[in-house]
Amino acid sequence: MQRMVTALLTLTLASGLSTGCTKQRVGAEKAIASVLISDEQENQLGLQVKKELETKENIKYVEDPEVLAYVRGISQPILAQANKDRSGVKWKVNVINDPKTVNAFATPGGFLYVYTGLLLAADTEAELAGVMAHEAGHVVGRHSARAMVNAYGLQAITQVALGQNPGTAAQIAAQLAGGGLQLAHGRGEETEADEYGAKYAAASGFDPNGLITFFQKLQKEQGSTPGVLKWLSTHPTNEDRIAHLRKIIAQEGLKGDRNTAGGLTAIQAKLPKQ
Repeated sequence: MQRMVTALLTLTLASGLSTGCTKQRVGAEKAIASVLISDEQENQLGLQVKKELETKENIKYVEDPEVLAYVRGISQPILAQANKDRSGVKWKVNVINDPKTVNAFATPGGFLYVYTGLLLAADTEAELAGVMAHEAGHVVGRHSARAMVNAYGLQAITQVALGQNPGTAAQIAAQLAGGGLQLAHGRGEETEADEYGAKYAAASGFDPNGLITFFQKLQKEQGSTPGVLKWLSTHPTNEDRIAHLRKIIAQEGLKGDRNTAGGLTAIQAKLPKQ
């Protein structure tokens, strides 16, 4: 069975990657990931990453029920939209207590992590929603699974998917916990996540331009605010990327009314600044 799966993946990879077309390449890699790793296997991997974060990375979660309820309330309609494109994901949203780091990331299995530094940096709920919707797009697109294929090779990941290589599974979890595989998202994956994010944010009532204004803000602050480099290191932003996002929003007629601070201001007042 393993030889059959590997042969199928090799053909898919060759046909998709030889074209040089970004959309075809992303589609081929997504097909590879969906064959290699089931939803349940992604969930198990996400649990391993969570364990690595809590032990080796020593992260601290926000336990304030009001803050958690607010962040999860913003994410709930977004993740419901994401499940329309990829059912079977059981989302889990956690807030990491780190005011100096402007970041958010998602791991296989639908584990979404938001830093308090991001909450403090956002000016509107649309910006916060845009970032979370973008990260949900990475999960829907199976981008982390694609990164695993690129980093470890078809055979090793096939073995992980078949439950035959626990050592590699642990190594993947450790690297994801440290952010290593997040850096492997290419331009095509970031573009796809942007498009998903704009769609999910707008369908949830948020202004889809929130992600654009957040990108622009981080570009301006990257020299004076070291914490924003964490997000920019995994999401390199330029004018072409912003122009494409504007084009998608216009073409699809994406709109949303929520573009104010709303309840975010009260939540920011509850968060430690250092």
